Amino acid sequence: MKLEIGHVLFIDIVGYSKLLINEQSEQIQTLRKIVRGTEQFRLAEAEGKLLRLPTGDGGALVFRNSPEAPVLCVLEISKELKSHPELHVRMGIHSGPVYEVTDLNEQANIAGAGINIAQRVMDCGDAGHILLSRHVAEDLEQYPRWRGYLHNLGECEVKHGVRVGVVNLSGDGVGNAAAPKKFQAIKKRRAHVRWATVAVALLVLGTIVGGTFYLSHRSTTSALRVLDKSIAVLPFENLSRDPDNAFFTDGVQDEILTYLAKIADLKVISRMSVMQYKSGAPRNLREIGQQLGVAHVVEGSVQRAANKVRVNAQLIDARNDAHLWAQTYDRDLADVFAIQSEIAKAIADQLQTKLSPNEKKAIEQPPTTDLAAFDLYSRAKPLLLTAGFSATSEPDRRKAIELLDEAVKRDPSFFDAYCQLAFAHESLYSVRGSDHTPARLALAEAAVQTATRLRPDAAETHLARAQYLYYGLRDYAGALAEL
Repeated sequence: MKLEIGHVLFIDIVGYSKLLINEQSEQIQTLRKIVRGTEQFRLAEAEGKLLRLPTGDGGALVFRNSPEAPVLCVLEISKELKSHPELHVRMGIHSGPVYEVTDLNEQANIAGAGINIAQRVMDCGDAGHILLSRHVAEDLEQYPRWRGYLHNLGECEVKHGVRVGVVNLSGDGVGNAAAPKKFQAIKKRRAHVRWATVAVALLVLGTIVGGTFYLSHRSTTSALRVLDKSIAVLPFENLSRDPDNAFFTDGVQDEILTYLAKIADLKVISRMSVMQYKSGAPRNLREIGQQLGVAHVVEGSVQRAANKVRVNAQLIDARNDAHLWAQTYDRDLADVFAIQSEIAKAIADQLQTKLSPNEKKAIEQPPTTDLAAFDLYSRAKPLLLTAGFSATSEPDRRKAIELLDEAVKRDPSFFDAYCQLAFAHESLYSVRGSDHTPARLALAEAAVQTATRLRPDAAETHLARAQYLYYGLRDYAGALAEL
C-alpha cells in the first residue's frame, strides 16, 4: 500500500436528490463542464497529478501537486457558478494521506483520510460555501494573499461524533460569507463559543490502518464486490462489574484489530469506522457488513476480575449471519496478550489467509509484558483518538501524555506507547494556542527516535516519522518519503 499526501476537493450539488431525473443529469453535466474547464484541472491532469472520482451528486478531485491547487480550483469554479444560478454547490478541502487500490473487478479506487475528512468538512456547509479544514487554512495563512479570505468558524460535529475545525473561504464575491446553518445552531445553543483551530489529522491513523473509505472512478452507485477476506472487529462488551474497566475491554479489541491489520492478505476496517457500533446497542450484522463493505465481523466480550480474565470472541459471516467460529478464554490476567494473539491467529486460520513468517511473528509479539503499562496505554489511546487536533481537547492530550509517560517508565521497550506519545506531542505542538514551542517539538522528536531505535523497520515507525515531519516540521516531501 503506497501512501501519499493528496490535496482533496470534495464537491456536491445541494438538494440533488429532490431534483427530477433529467434535472439531475443536466446539473451534473454542467458541473462537470465547469470543473474540467478550470486551469488547475487542466494543468494537474496534463502533469498526471490528478485523480477524478465521481460520487453521483458531485465528485472529488485529488490533486497531487500543490496544497494551493484545490483552493485555486475552487476560486475558478465559484466565479463560473455565477453564470449558473440554478446550480447550488458546496465544496470542502482537506490535505491528508490517500492511497490507490484496485478491486476484484479491476476498477481503480482511492481510500484514505484525505478524502474522508474533505467530505466531512464539506458536509458542514450549505449552498455556496467553500469550507477548509483548519490544517489547510493554517498552510494558506503563511501566504498574505490568502489571509483576507480565511474566516474561522470553529468546530463542527460530524459523523461518529467527531469534531472538525472548519474555516470559511470567502471574499471578493467568492464563496458564501454567511455562517453555515450548523454553526448558527451552535451559536444558539451556546452564547460563548470557544473557537477552535483544528486540523483533524488523527483520523489519518484509523484510516491508514484499515483503509475504509472507497470511491469508484465510475460512480459510487456502482456496487463494489465485497472481498471474502475482509473483516471488521466490532467494539467488545465490557462484562466486568467495574465500569471503569471499559478502557481495558477497548484495549483488547483494539489489539486484536491491530494484529489482524498486520496481515496483508486481509482487509481490516479501522477502529475509527467501527466505533459507531458500540456494544450494548442492538446490532444488525448484515447491515453493518454492508455499511462497512466487509464479509465478516468479530464480536466479543471481556470480563476482568482480580487477577483473572475471560474473553469471548466469535467470527460471523455478515452476509448470512452464519457463526463460523467462537471461543471462550479463561486465563490469568497476565495471559491477556497471549489471548489476543490466539484470537487473531484463529480468525486468520478460519478465513484461510496467507500468513507470512514476519506477519506471524508480529502477531505473536505482545505490545508489552507489563500489564500495568498496557492499562495506562489503553487509557491514553482513546483520549488521543477523540481529541484529534482540537484546541478544545488540550486537557485530553495532556492527560494522554501523562499516562503514556508512565507507561514507558514501566516498560522502556513499549514501542507502541512511544509512537502514540510522539503523536500526542506533535498534536500539542501543531494546534494553535496549545504549546507551539521548541521544547514540545523536541519531546515529539525524542519519542520518534526511541521508536526508531526499538523497531527501525516497522511500518508504525515510518508513520511516526512521517507525522513528525508533516505536522512538526511541515516537511511534506520528507513525510512522503517515509510513507
